[in-house]
Amino acid sequence: MEQKALVMALIGVLGIGAQWIAWRTGWPAIALMLAAGVIAGPITGVIIPEHTFGDLLEPMISVAVALILFEGGLSLNFRELRKTEGAVTRLMMIGIPLGWVLGSLACYYVAGLVWPVAILFAGILVVTGPTVVIPLLRQSNIAARPRAILKWEAIVNDPFGALCAVITYEYLRRVDQGGTLVSVVVALLGAAVVSGLIGYGMARAIAWAFPRGHVPEYLKAPVLLVAVIGTFVLSNLIQQETGLLAVTVMGVAVANMRLDSLRDIHPFKENVTVLLISGVFVLLSASLDLNVLRLFEWRFAAFLFALLFLVRPATVLIALAFSKIPWNERLLVAWIAPRGVVAVAVSGLFALRLDQLGYGNGNILVSLSFAVVVATIIAHGFSIRYVARWLKVTGATQKGLLIVGSTPWSISLAQQIQSLGLPVTIADTSWQRLSGPRQAGIETYHGEILAETTEERLDLTQFQVLVATTDNEAYNALVCNEFAHDIGRDSVYQLGGSGDDEDHRSLPEALRGRAMFTTGHGVEDILQREAAGWAFRKTRISEQFNFDHARSTLPDEADMLFVLRKDGRIRFFTHAARPTPQTGDIVVSYGPSRHGDPDAKQSSHIGGDVA
Repeated sequence: MEQKALVMALIGVLGIGAQWIAWRTGWPAIALMLAAGVIAGPITGVIIPEHTFGDLLEPMISVAVALILFEGGLSLNFRELRKTEGAVTRLMMIGIPLGWVLGSLACYYVAGLVWPVAILFAGILVVTGPTVVIPLLRQSNIAARPRAILKWEAIVNDPFGALCAVITYEYLRRVDQGGTLVSVVVALLGAAVVSGLIGYGMARAIAWAFPRGHVPEYLKAPVLLVAVIGTFVLSNLIQQETGLLAVTVMGVAVANMRLDSLRDIHPFKENVTVLLISGVFVLLSASLDLNVLRLFEWRFAAFLFALLFLVRPATVLIALAFSKIPWNERLLVAWIAPRGVVAVAVSGLFALRLDQLGYGNGNILVSLSFAVVVATIIAHGFSIRYVARWLKVTGATQKGLLIVGSTPWSISLAQQIQSLGLPVTIADTSWQRLSGPRQAGIETYHGEILAETTEERLDLTQFQVLVATTDNEAYNALVCNEFAHDIGRDSVYQLGGSGDDEDHRSLPEALRGRAMFTTGHGVEDILQREAAGWAFRKTRISEQFNFDHARSTLPDEADMLFVLRKDGRIRFFTHAARPTPQTGDIVVSYGPSRHGDPDAKQSSHIGGDVA
């Protein structure tokens, strides 16, 4: 028992550790998780999942994949789908059958598999899978439309790839019993429709029960997770592998029923998904048998080349022909198609079933699928950033600031940010208040920032920092709390002092953004200082003029506002964090005007003021 607990802890450490290293280094997380599992499993033997979990290994992984697909479905909003200009529909209706046919030809003529095995394996390779695509997109600065296409394709196509393999297997199994392809397809499509209806029905039940108070708040997340697992298992009882389709339909349906209560449990579900993706990757890569590599032949390398450079590009380019998607975005989608380690597990499962039916090449599937996973993860994981940059399909190259609330002070702050070469947007509900920033040439957003439609009208991925500066500190706190999950708790700031958890009259720290200024100036404080003529000042730090020197040239009343790093990152001075400026950084302070100061000219020269 203790050994099993140790293995489970080690799986968590390796999976989350790999994702943390990927965050720090920028390397693809999927490649690091794959490497961690292989090292801990077949190379060192520290983790042997079959010995630790036994017969529970396969159902554990199946349920984990179902939860991942459901959570992915929750992120699929039909408003986002409309932005893809029909690309996802084309990739499903045209891409899946075409990819299956072209993949079968490559498996037969290049890899040398017999036709039944070639067709089944090509069905498995139709999918990309959210377990590999979502971590890849999380670390890549891809433009909104190709990002949405890749995400939708990965989640929606996943159950259909499994159905392609099931159709092939069921036909091979029933052909000796007089079964025909038409009868098999009709039976499986019927089971798929029933499973889809089960998923949709469960979504409707959730949408009915949650808003009416039939489930208490503290049970909503557990009830939802149990409902997903129940839907998955029930659908698989009707027909194996249709459970993935049911949970995907359930997730997409729930996501588009606009349930307010789901916003509260969304962070919890995302955290669970990160843990599950990490665990699945480490478990399955640790389960690999390196002896299967001995079955690898030279023609398999030619097959990998055909899969990467012929099958996938041809599938996407033909499916998106004559669409409104620009050519550079089509080429990016045509290149990015990493397969997950789940493909290895599914291939291994069908390899055993094919051997029982008397078909050859079953064992080769494991070796070939492992090669496909490694090749696509390395090729696509390490190249996506460079390919996107080369094709000019990246998001904002320099992430800027989103300022909520148009006031004279926020307009001055935006001008300072803009003068430093960073993009800045001011959002406000009043068109009249936005006239000032419009006249100053500052990007504006007119609308309620908390509205649900903001996600489709304003790309939040272009901002590294949010600053709430309205004259209502409670509203500022609400805005910061709402966007902390998307931008980061340490990257949302507001005017006003820090919360005091012991004072029942103040907002608690957990509900607020980080307080701007170490002294925590509030809205009234800023108004008074604006009336007194306070202004911003920019100072570049150098080896000859360090931060202490810069601070000594400022009036005693002045406050440090933020530091702009050489790499374009902004860090504000707060009550809880005081960044240390380094050589090459620019410090922006806010203090009394220096007009009339006899030493102002000298301090400007020595201080290395930017402006």
